[in-house]
Amino acid sequence: MLASHSVTRLLSKSLALAALIAVMVGYQSAQAQSCPRPAGMDERYCDADGDLVADTPTDPAQIVNPDTLLISYTSSEDPAVYSETWQEFTDYLKQVTGREVQFVPVDSEAAQTEALRAGRLHIMGTCTGCTPRAVNQAGYVPFAIFAQEDGSFGYEMEVITRIDSDLEKLEDIKGRRIAFTQPSSNSGYISARILIEAETGFKDGVDYEANFSGSHENSILGVYNEDYDAAPIANDVLNRMCIAGQVECNQFRTLYKSATFPSGPFGYAHNLDPDLQAKIREAFYTFDFTGTKLAEAFDRAAFVPITYKEDWEVIRLIQENAPPQ
Repeated sequence: MLASHSVTRLLSKSLALAALIAVMVGYQSAQAQSCPRPAGMDERYCDADGDLVADTPTDPAQIVNPDTLLISYTSSEDPAVYSETWQEFTDYLKQVTGREVQFVPVDSEAAQTEALRAGRLHIMGTCTGCTPRAVNQAGYVPFAIFAQEDGSFGYEMEVITRIDSDLEKLEDIKGRRIAFTQPSSNSGYISARILIEAETGFKDGVDYEANFSGSHENSILGVYNEDYDAAPIANDVLNRMCIAGQVECNQFRTLYKSATFPSGPFGYAHNLDPDLQAKIREAFYTFDFTGTKLAEAFDRAAFVPITYKEDWEVIRLIQENAPPQ
C-alpha cells in the first residue's frame, strides 16, 4: 500500500512538473513571439517592426532621457583632433535638443560600441564595417550619413601603392607586404581581402604578407614611407588627408578600385526618449555645413537620412559570407 501511495505521489509530482514545464515553454514561446529579433541580435533587444535595428523599449522604466548628451566620432584618424572640428555641430545639437552636449574622444570602435551598450554614450558616428556589430550588440540605431551637396554618399575601397613602385596591377602584390587596417574595417580588411581574392585568387597571409597598421591613415602613411608595398584603404580618408596636406594624392597609384560602399553612419542608442530621438535627427538633418570646420575637414555638405536595412545590405552580405580569418 505504501509503495502504491509513493508511486501515486511521484506520478502526481511528475505531472505537476510536466504542467509547469509546459507553462514555462508556452510563456517563453509567447515572449519570443512578442520580442522577435534577427539572427545575431543580442537578446536584450527586440525588432518587432523588422527594420533590423533594436526597437525603442515599450517599458517607460527602460527609457533614457539624459540632461547631457554624450557624443563621439571614431574614424581612422586620431579621435582627439575632432573635439574642435565638431564644436559647431555640438553647439547646434545643444540648441535644437535643449540639452548639454559633451564630445567624448574614443580610441577604438570597440571602446565606442561598449560605451554605447553600457549607457556611457548616446550618439556616435562609427565606421562602415563596425556598424553591424554596434547594431546587434549595442542597440545602435543608424539614421544619418555624410553626403555631398547633391545628396550622394559613400566611398570606394582602393588598393594603393607608391607612384614610383614597381607594382603596376593588383596581381603584382604576390609575395609583397600588404597593410590592412584592422579586422573590423570594411574597406581596410573584410571586403578588401574578399575582393583581392576574387580578383587574383590570392589569400592573405599565404600569397602575400598581411599586416595590420591600426588605421587607414597609418596604412596610407606606411605606403608613402615604404613600410608597406601596398594597402587597401577607404578613398574618402585618403582625400581628407590630401586636403589637410598630410600627403599628396599624386604620390600614389591605384591598383584596384571597388564599387561604392556607404561611409560610416551616425546614430543613437535605441533606448533614448522618442521625443529626444526626433530632436537629434532634426539637428543632424538641418545643420548648415556652410563655412564650418566639418565641411572643411570632411569635404561634405550635409547629413542625409539612411536606413540600416537598405543601405547596409551589401555590408551585411559581405560579413555574413566572409571566409574565416
